[in-house]
Amino acid sequence: MKKMSAYLSILKKDMKNYYLKPPNLSWGIIFPISWSLMFFLRSTSALDYREILPGIMALSILFGTTSMLAVTITFERKSRSFDRLLIAPISLNLLMFAKTTGAILFGVVNAFVPVVLASFISSLDGINWLLVFGGVLLIAITSAFLGLAIAVSVSEVFEAQTFSNFFRFPMMFLCGLFIPISTLPSLLWPLSYMLPLTYGVDILKAAINSDNHLNVFFCVAVLVVFAWLLFAISTSNIKKKWIR
Repeated sequence: MKKMSAYLSILKKDMKNYYLKPPNLSWGIIFPISWSLMFFLRSTSALDYREILPGIMALSILFGTTSMLAVTITFERKSRSFDRLLIAPISLNLLMFAKTTGAILFGVVNAFVPVVLASFISSLDGINWLLVFGGVLLIAITSAFLGLAIAVSVSEVFEAQTFSNFFRFPMMFLCGLFIPISTLPSLLWPLSYMLPLTYGVDILKAAINSDNHLNVFFCVAVLVVFAWLLFAISTSNIKKKWIR
């Protein structure tokens, strides 16, 4: 009971201090809408919004979670407020899960902003919503843990943002969000399949358009492994670098 109370207290503090601030809420809405409008304006023919919906949802999650978490953890570490959390009578794993839950929820909410937009301009019949939510949640978890791994590897906020872009921008072009992996040079295929977002997008494609190229259960398993590895790397770095 005490562990749950501590978990909820940390989550509540983060939601109030970071994720529910008006600038962050507006950014979470504007970002996916901007991406949607960009595709409509650049398209010279009729555009099926459902075709690009999985990619826009995945990008909304990726940028929302990694941006917020990399900044909040790095800022708290620099201001030494994170040090007070480290001496709290809870396990490190529970502490870091509490710190990442806010980013995960933020990413999930961001993912459904383009879905609301799609409901006005395209038919959403036949979508497997249970699989959509599962895919969104897995992408949010792996993206949040990626942001956590980045945050614990740097000491300045600008370093966290720069390091985040080192992973995010290649994912935009290599993970099959809008360009099928099969159309990329074959030399890039191994790199594409080394990135977690590839598997998350494939789940969303299966749920929305039945256009997946990999087995859904395989994608789920790979994302679970990625999430575990990223979380383990992050907590290991904290123990080595932050806890004396």
